[in-house]
Amino acid sequence: MTRVENAANDVDVDLGKLFASLVREWPRILIVALVVTGIAFVLAWLATPKYRAETRILIETGESVFTRPQDTNNESNSPSLDAEGVASQVEVILSTNVLRQVAQQFNLAGREEFDDVANPSLLDWLMVVARLKADPSEIAADERVLKKFREKLNVYRVENSRVIVIEFSSEDPKLAADVPNAIAEVYLKAQRDAKLASNTDATAWLEPEIKELSKQVKDAEARVAAFRAQSDLLIGQNNSVLATQQLSEISTELSRVRANRASAEARAQSVRDVLERGASLDALPDVLSSPLIQRLRERQAQLQADIADLSTTLLDNHPRIRALRSQLGDLDAQIRREANNVLDSLMTEAKTAGLREEQLVGSLNRMKAESARAGEEEVELRALEREAASQRDLLESYLTRYREATSRNDRNYMPVDARVFSPATVPAEPYFPKILPIVIAAFIASLLIMAIATMLQELFSGRAMRPAPGTRIEPVAQVEMPVVRTAEMSEPRIDAIEVALPTGVSAAVPADKDAEQHVSDEAPDSSSDEDASSLRPVAFTPSVLGEVTIDRAAEKLISGGASRAIFVSPEGDEAAAAAVMVAREVADAGLRVLLLDLTAAGAASRPMLDGVGLPGITNLLAAEAQFTDVIHSDHYSDCHVIPVGTAHPVHAMRAPDPLPIIMDSLTTAYDVVVVECGPTDAEGIRRLVSNGTEILVSVIEPGDDAIADTAEALRARGYDHLTLVTPAGYVPPMAPVPGRSAA
Repeated sequence: MTRVENAANDVDVDLGKLFASLVREWPRILIVALVVTGIAFVLAWLATPKYRAETRILIETGESVFTRPQDTNNESNSPSLDAEGVASQVEVILSTNVLRQVAQQFNLAGREEFDDVANPSLLDWLMVVARLKADPSEIAADERVLKKFREKLNVYRVENSRVIVIEFSSEDPKLAADVPNAIAEVYLKAQRDAKLASNTDATAWLEPEIKELSKQVKDAEARVAAFRAQSDLLIGQNNSVLATQQLSEISTELSRVRANRASAEARAQSVRDVLERGASLDALPDVLSSPLIQRLRERQAQLQADIADLSTTLLDNHPRIRALRSQLGDLDAQIRREANNVLDSLMTEAKTAGLREEQLVGSLNRMKAESARAGEEEVELRALEREAASQRDLLESYLTRYREATSRNDRNYMPVDARVFSPATVPAEPYFPKILPIVIAAFIASLLIMAIATMLQELFSGRAMRPAPGTRIEPVAQVEMPVVRTAEMSEPRIDAIEVALPTGVSAAVPADKDAEQHVSDEAPDSSSDEDASSLRPVAFTPSVLGEVTIDRAAEKLISGGASRAIFVSPEGDEAAAAAVMVAREVADAGLRVLLLDLTAAGAASRPMLDGVGLPGITNLLAAEAQFTDVIHSDHYSDCHVIPVGTAHPVHAMRAPDPLPIIMDSLTTAYDVVVVECGPTDAEGIRRLVSNGTEILVSVIEPGDDAIADTAEALRARGYDHLTLVTPAGYVPPMAPVPGRSAA
């Protein structure tokens, strides 16, 4: 069996008894379900059948690729296909002009289902009689038809698409299919007519504009020709001024000549360095590329080979070897002389390049001056040419559009950016009513509702509850009411607050003989041998602000139907006993009562619970506990208690906004929520007050200035209906029975 803990963790839900109630009450549940099912069947059978059909329209460009203008692309000539554009087309379909044409086409005004005056329902007639609804006969017939038409029509866009659905319902299946098709046809015709009208307006506007542009183009071209004749601008290739073109060519040639000169000087310097050092000439490409040096190098290699061959058989001083070595030395001298010739050639090349560079520099300077002069004239010429070109392009664009518009008007051709791809068909069966699903749903729903109601009744009555295993209740001391002092009372500052207390009455109830003796010692005016049951009732004078006794305060909360009781104790923790006593009295009357302790020291909840370290409201505000963790049971009544808690007050009050939400939840779960606020003010209780709230002020010393100050402050903030409550003279039950159910 599943265990379900209540707020105080002292009772369990007996699932056996809970489900046994269903078995016990099954005849009543079944009878109610059958009655509800029968009513649903009759209503569904008598209901007028309604049919529904739909037409689907696709929003897309209707222009053929063969008739689309060549100077426009698909993007510039396409309609607005975004979500906003499709939604706009939905509103066009729902426009009054479109609907009025369809209504006239099918003579909807002559059908009873479109005229409330012809066949009014009983509910509509009663609402008209009660003046809760305007008389339909006072409205124009056309407006009545359109209103009914819109009620039966549903036009919407399919999500994430460019499809528009036109849905219509009617008692006539053929009409249900014809109307959406007619609406689509009227919509497409309206779009086509709108485009034709726009095209006609464009043609009328373009014709005079073209004449004016033609004149402007002629004038611009004439200005270009006149300026070109007056200036001495020679146009070369690429439509550029000849001087500028020549300047560019000279600059290119100058760069090339400078590069050749630098290269020749560098190569000559390398040859000169090698010759001066007497190093090998093999690393010089210019020397090795000489044909003469190549032949000498070949001869040199042949001689070295011959010397090498003879050295194998002859000595070094042999005449043949010495002759070959003499030829080899002559070859080296010839190679160096030829290298000097190559050096002279390179120097001559560098000198020639330098002279050419000087000539090109002079020509460049002259062309710069000519180009600067021609540039100024070219700027003005280009400006005139751009103006003429822009006027010419605009004229050509207007001529193209004008020809297209006139051709479409002549042939009455204007494609619409929409098409019907799914026309409506006559429905074979009505969509309402579906008798079998309605009957089944009514039967199942009534069974579930009756079963839930039966189980809730069992829970709220307490018959399905049982004590939790291991629950132990230890005796605790009762709340000790403060003794009313007999000293002379000072007159309160508010005349409307008058509380008459008897002299020498002790409100404390002794728990044992020692306590009883202690109380007797403190009350000199009371008789020691007088029995508690013979105590005379205390007479209280009710003030204009409310009742003053515990019993009367509890009776006021019960009879007045208050959902919240806010206690303010200006005199401190001693006065918190009044809230505890009132809460217990209301709980003993059979109501579900919870006491919320908002005092600083927990004065209200401490005498009602076993310990002081229990979680409470601060833990709930700090999100450290749930409702089931902070609600505890009073050991001397059926009242439930939420103590102050163990969380840090600063941390708990960082977000005070949840407090009204908590109060609303507690008010929903309990009949009365008693809140002890301690010595607070009107601002402190502002978030706790709602509809059905009673404000009570705990009083021990009526002459205390704090009571008068608090009452004045509360009345100044609009809390006029105050009730003064004093614990004096209250005699609680002598033998409380813990664990009683308030349900």
